[in-house]
Amino acid sequence: MISVVIPVHNEEKNIEPLYAELVSALESLGEPFEIIYVNDGSTDGTGEVLRRLKSRDSRVRVLEMDRNRGEAAALTAGFFHARGEIVVSMDGDGQNDPAYIPEMVQKLREGGYKVVSGWRMKRKEPLLTRRLPSWIANRIIGLVTGVRVHDNGCSLKVYRAEVVKRVQIPHGFHRFIPAIFGVKNHEVAEVRIVDRPRRFGRTHYGLKRTFEVLRELLTIRFVLGKARRKEKGLKIFIWAALIFSITAFTVFSSMVFSILGLVSAGIAFLIYRNLKRFNHSQRSGTFRVREV
Repeated sequence: MISVVIPVHNEEKNIEPLYAELVSALESLGEPFEIIYVNDGSTDGTGEVLRRLKSRDSRVRVLEMDRNRGEAAALTAGFFHARGEIVVSMDGDGQNDPAYIPEMVQKLREGGYKVVSGWRMKRKEPLLTRRLPSWIANRIIGLVTGVRVHDNGCSLKVYRAEVVKRVQIPHGFHRFIPAIFGVKNHEVAEVRIVDRPRRFGRTHYGLKRTFEVLRELLTIRFVLGKARRKEKGLKIFIWAALIFSITAFTVFSSMVFSILGLVSAGIAFLIYRNLKRFNHSQRSGTFRVREV
């Protein structure tokens, strides 16, 4: 079976057109499939539209989050509830074209990859506020993680099911898939896809997400392997940096080294808090969901 996971938040007008395209693409594969919509605390008519779809098509499953928890939690909920051997993720706004799914599934199987990621061409988004920051972030993510995917922000990805059930994804960390799942660079393939403009509704992206990306960029290296041990190490480093700062000021009267110690402690504390949040999510989970 192929499972398609689609997080949705206030996408009532986009659901039906995307569903029709999705069914057409999946039926062309000639295999059983399921479409899992994760309603992430929508406040419009999204829930009603999803219920109507489910009543018409038994291949549709609807998961209701207890509240709006964000894309990372919604994806995690869909991944952990998926029954298929292959799991597809995509956005619910219609910008991802389902027509590319058969090609991506074929590439996953024939190439022996663990992930096939979409690489958006001709993006229909503003250059300065979306495309340029995305280009810079993708290069940095590749350098930090060693997984050199051109377009980490593209939601259209195809996975082997065992890959997506490894990690609970906290808010913000979904931007680092597939590295966060422990996938190596040679285990990832890319397929060029044509980006489409949003049909209805408003984008959920804003300037706040740029700051979140920077925060997660500082943390991601600590997340990849032995994260709990690194959390303890950071805690020790923070106290050592504070002691260094105080000593530099009181004993050696060095303002420069005192400030250097404070800045180091501040950056380490930011990473520590974020890493602690990641580790907590692995113990407690990131989603609360019920199936309609």
